[in-house]
Amino acid sequence: MSEQQNMQMNVDLKSTTPIEGIDGNHVFQQGVLLRKVSKFVVGAEEDAVMPIPVFFDSKSGKVLESTIPVDLREEYKEISI
Repeated sequence: MSEQQNMQMNVDLKSTTPIEGIDGNHVFQQGVLLRKVSKFVVGAEEDAVMPIPVFFDSKSGKVLESTIPVDLREEYKEISI
């Protein structure tokens, strides 16, 4: 078993708070933002595609801002909640 698997948190779900989407929606889906990475950065012959996992509101399609990396939040502000 890896160290990361050993570091699981015990969280009392009753002490958590729900996250709401638009119109009180509580259901989110997982998706990815795709970013192109220059071949010079990755050291390859072609540009690469980097997937960034995020969650989005299943009704509106808007991305939950807290799941977007901080460096990209401004760029995606029009499609986030």
